[in-house]
Amino acid sequence: MAYRCAVCQKGPVAGNSYSHSHRATRRVFRPNLQRQTILYKGTPKKVYVCTGCIRSDRARRYTASPSSRK
Repeated sequence: MAYRCAVCQKGPVAGNSYSHSHRATRRVFRPNLQRQTILYKGTPKKVYVCTGCIRSDRARRYTASPSSRK
């Protein structure tokens, strides 16, 4: 599974997980991606979209080519 939103290109971010004694261990924060069917040039496509784009309705208005976005 790709860990990147097809609409806003949100991806994984590295950070730390802290215990009670404040010892840090490395971890990865991944976006909450859901598989959505969106219309791209009139044809339905199944892509992974983050929940922020779903809630703000950016996924429905998405028209750009997935390969052209960076």
